[in-house]
Amino acid sequence: MNGGSFAAPAALAAALERGAQRSVVAAETVMRHHAQTLVQQVQRNASGRPGPRVVTGRYRASWRSEVHRAAAVIVGEVGTPAPQAHRLEFGFVGVDSIGRHYAQRPFPHLGSAVEQAGPVLVRSLGQAVEVAL
Repeated sequence: MNGGSFAAPAALAAALERGAQRSVVAAETVMRHHAQTLVQQVQRNASGRPGPRVVTGRYRASWRSEVHRAAAVIVGEVGTPAPQAHRLEFGFVGVDSIGRHYAQRPFPHLGSAVEQAGPVLVRSLGQAVEVAL
């Protein structure tokens, strides 16, 4: 190897493998950071209008993020187990399972946070991989 050139294919393959490993680690770090940032933004959005108002704070506190990695595949998940999440985000018009009638308007808080976070995540992932290589 001389000045960034490779005389042997094995040396090039080894260098590419090291770069790939560093890229995956960097991407996972970025994904963890941005998943947690998304949770924080959803929680801010769920702190009053136009999102849902805070009554007890349990719904807002229920939002979590998890990042899973399998080889070079990294998946970030943000969500809540709270049963009211879908109804708050999208609204509900109709009769519920115990016969109550609703015409609840939506109080979006997740969708807007995802729209803001997506482009930032893509830029950050690109920068992290560039640095790792």
